Amino acid sequence: MLFPLTIAVPLDAAGQRVDRFLTTQLPDTSRARVQQLITEGKALVNYASAKPSLKLKGGETITILGDPEPPPLRAIAEDIPLEVLYEDADLAVVNKPAGMMVHAGAGATEDARNRGTLVNALLHRFARQGGLSAVGGETRPGIVHRLDKYTSGLIVIARNDAAHRNLARQFSGRAIKKRYIALVHGWPERAGGTINSSISRDAIRRTRMTTRGARGRSAVTHYEVREPLQSPYGKFALLDVHIETGRTHQIRVHMASIGHPVVGDTLYGAPRVLRPGNPLSKASGKKGKVSSESLEPAALSLSRNFLHAAAIEFAHPRTGKPLGFTAPLPESLTGYLDKLRGR
Repeated sequence: MLFPLTIAVPLDAAGQRVDRFLTTQLPDTSRARVQQLITEGKALVNYASAKPSLKLKGGETITILGDPEPPPLRAIAEDIPLEVLYEDADLAVVNKPAGMMVHAGAGATEDARNRGTLVNALLHRFARQGGLSAVGGETRPGIVHRLDKYTSGLIVIARNDAAHRNLARQFSGRAIKKRYIALVHGWPERAGGTINSSISRDAIRRTRMTTRGARGRSAVTHYEVREPLQSPYGKFALLDVHIETGRTHQIRVHMASIGHPVVGDTLYGAPRVLRPGNPLSKASGKKGKVSSESLEPAALSLSRNFLHAAAIEFAHPRTGKPLGFTAPLPESLTGYLDKLRGR
């Protein structure tokens, strides 16, 4: 974009706020960036400074003098290893490990709450390679969608604002296909099904979501049993899960709502520790000796949710080319499955 840039305000734009009008005229610039331009005096109305809320009369001349100065990011760059499966000038695809938050909470600054997040790692990785999109705000650069802290797998990162908005449209339009692998307690009645229950925040336990709220947001989850498991710890089902929407805790709350919580998900009713439900009978041997066949399996615990974002498909935000990526189950989950299978 060459500066200064002159924009003539048509008569039919009368009554519009200047920041809203400029957002329609500068499609690759977010409204927040437009407001910043006006506040910094880099967007003049009839060659005079204005406020973002100024109502246009039609017929004015708006002059754009330059790009806005990017606001300082409160998130801190940290040298944290990242598994980047793909990257170009517009986006990156990262395999996030369980235990890593995507971004810091609201209001976090340079304290411990703002350390060790995916954003911190992204800032270090891409700071010298063109940066990240700013659409999500100063604590969420590049973040188009999220995964829960204790969920692993694929997440798409936007490298610029235009790519961010395109990807966000694909997500909101349900054009992006996502597949998760989940291990749940019990065997669902059918080999596959769809859960179409709205989700809202629990009025009592604010860290939880619920399907029982009166004003929830629509959410659709499809699941298919890929392997039923019978183990000394009870019955489990390994599922392929596809979601049409991306609500907070969607898969976790949906599976719990039909009586099959995700293994390891204590927030939604899964036990913290698995113990043998049917202890092996103890053989009677000589006093002081115990047959190896009489030993019960050891208790099992999982320090994360057994939920993994295994595949994602979407259109490249610039070229429209179909892209698809997969990430296998991490060793922590394959090892847990082996124990359930008795290997």
